[in-house]
Amino acid sequence: MSTPTFDASPFADASHRPPTSQPQIEALSFSGRGGEYFRIWIVNLLLTIVTLGIYSAWAKVRRTRYFYDNTSVAGSSFEYHGNPIAILKGRIIAVVMIAAYNIAFRISPIVGLITMAILLAVMPWLIWKSYQFKLYNSSYRGIRFGFRGSVGQSYLNYLLLPILSGLSLGLLAPLVHQRTKKYLHSESKFGATHFSFNAGVGAFYKTYLLSFGIALLGYIVIFALFGSTLVVLFSDLKHGGSAVFGSIGLMMFSLYAWTFFIVPLFLTMIQNLIWSGTKLGEHQFHSKMKWSKMTFIMITNLIGIALTLGLFTPFAHIRAMKYRIESIDLTTSGSLDHFLADAEAQGSAASEGMADLLDFDLSL
Repeated sequence: MSTPTFDASPFADASHRPPTSQPQIEALSFSGRGGEYFRIWIVNLLLTIVTLGIYSAWAKVRRTRYFYDNTSVAGSSFEYHGNPIAILKGRIIAVVMIAAYNIAFRISPIVGLITMAILLAVMPWLIWKSYQFKLYNSSYRGIRFGFRGSVGQSYLNYLLLPILSGLSLGLLAPLVHQRTKKYLHSESKFGATHFSFNAGVGAFYKTYLLSFGIALLGYIVIFALFGSTLVVLFSDLKHGGSAVFGSIGLMMFSLYAWTFFIVPLFLTMIQNLIWSGTKLGEHQFHSKMKWSKMTFIMITNLIGIALTLGLFTPFAHIRAMKYRIESIDLTTSGSLDHFLADAEAQGSAASEGMADLLDFDLSL
């Protein structure tokens, strides 16, 4: 996917509802179809191969516009205005950075470490510019989104905190995750109206610990079920060699299968936490993804991709994206008609002269 990097909020349509100040629920919908997207996907893939990757920037624009055009709320869809040339610049920079990293370590470890330090120092700035590009080039009903976060905050969230998380052996990972999401969501805006993010660090730790606990419990049960059998078989390896390898294989399969159940659990809880903790002005988002359905989609997608040697990939993207988008809705507060008018009046003036400044996308 590359998928739209930002799910914008819905707005009311006065022609379809009476004026009211009562809260209303606006649901996002996704109308993309696997067959349509397959044609875009296969052409993008072939042209990217033929052009040695150069067309990938245009492929991203086509792909992103398809997902935006098919994501709608209150009768209107979103729009993407990204410039392929700007995206190509970002991808060239990314390739140069990766090449420099690999070549530097072949020259000497010292040169490699210096190159790594330079890349780490530049990365938060690139992420900051990429956020600006992606949001500024997204719009709804002609009103642009924007990003007001500072580069200093980007260095804090994408350099200092990850380093501290590494030094803590991952104990600070939920904190880093919360800070990066808070940075993106609370510093984003639609026209003149800002988003806010109120999911706390404690909620992230709870999600991580719950996922880890359930995963660990499953792994313990699997090892307990197969452990005693393996001990018996190993004690008589001469007569039970094939049985040992069969039991090991079945145990490894069980471990992988359990992992495929845990991953959608974590993704479901994280999406629900992040979007249920996000507001646009006074309007509250809600995400209601279910673990069972997300697990079914991910496993059947994996089977479909494997059986078709990858040709099911675009259908898998559509299925996953449709469920994730349509799991999100917005509880409005007051009239959205006035909100939309205010956002348009102030937002269009604020966006003047920004195109040249934001003409860059890292596109990793």
